[in-house]
Amino acid sequence: MKSLILLVSLAGLVYAHGYVQEITLGSTKYSGYLPYSDPYYNPVPERIVRQIPGNGPVTDVSLIDVQCNGWTEGNYSTAPAPIYGTVAAGGSVALNWTAWPDSHVGPIVTYMAKAPSDITKWSPGTSAVWFKVAEAGKSADGTWAATDGLYATNSVYTFKIPSALQAGQYIIRHEIIALHSAFAYPGAQFYPSCIQVEVTGSGTKLPTSFVSFPGAYTASTPGIVYDVYTNTSSYPIPGPAVWSG
Repeated sequence: MKSLILLVSLAGLVYAHGYVQEITLGSTKYSGYLPYSDPYYNPVPERIVRQIPGNGPVTDVSLIDVQCNGWTEGNYSTAPAPIYGTVAAGGSVALNWTAWPDSHVGPIVTYMAKAPSDITKWSPGTSAVWFKVAEAGKSADGTWAATDGLYATNSVYTFKIPSALQAGQYIIRHEIIALHSAFAYPGAQFYPSCIQVEVTGSGTKLPTSFVSFPGAYTASTPGIVYDVYTNTSSYPIPGPAVWSG
């Protein structure tokens, strides 16, 4: 009986949260990093997504873990993936999440960072290299990007690479911030994924303002503390303004 209870509890942990399980760049599909199966293959499948330890969140925004959802001691936050995908500037990126709990309302936020050299060997560390390219939060009717927006699109969130973006290799840092416990800090739950891509095209532009992870969010950043049960006002999505080129 105890073994059965343990298995049920573990199953609840596996499906309680979520992560990006598939990425579509233009018309090409790539598997995400699958933390509950990939580590057990020999050889481990090559993915364009940097490793994550599981489907759980990061809650301390001062840790390097908030960058790519890794364990500091496991070095997952800074370990590059072995390959990358390709997408044209102006092209669509579709990110398929695992089943998302209906209690985990919050915004969906996407950043990019340009690698100075080979993306499969580069880690940003704590450098200010990130710029925001997309965001969706709370609508005027009170619905949320996560959960309502995901449910309306079969768990797929889509954004476009800025059409004027300079060609090169980039990390896409894509996250859901779950706010069901965000009435005090630490309470907000961060679920970032870091996806490696090469952007093609004739674009020449880059932003002039950047943020770091950790650093972009603090305990006092608007939107990090927010009571979804009592706050009927608009939601301030944390981080800088979106750069569209």
